Amino acid sequence: MAQWHGISRRKPSGGRKVQARGKRSTEISTEKQIAQIGEPKRKIYRRTGGNTLVRVLSENRVSINDPKTGKTTMGTIENVVENESDPNYVRRNVLVKGAIIETDKGRVRVTSRPGKDGVINGVLIE
Repeated sequence: MAQWHGISRRKPSGGRKVQARGKRSTEISTEKQIAQIGEPKRKIYRRTGGNTLVRVLSENRVSINDPKTGKTTMGTIENVVENESDPNYVRRNVLVKGAIIETDKGRVRVTSRPGKDGVINGVLIE
């Protein structure tokens, strides 16, 4: 469900305000989408000016950068091991920036924002 980020219908005192206009589509935010582990699924949104935003809904592969060799390879995501932003995301296997995930190549820290970038990139951790 989308959230409305427009003008409040109440005054600071708690009294009602009579609205001079209706809601605008620019005041409505997009619904909350959380990237999880699973079969690859993405959603494309149209933004202001015809720009597009791609969000990852679920993904099972990650692009892994190895800082020692400087090479990038693809890996398979197994599960989320650690997340500083929200411990509940570990239980739910939610992929966000900064999350540490277990892959077939080793532990990886997610460096991209799956909800904004549309891809999942990571850096190998020793």
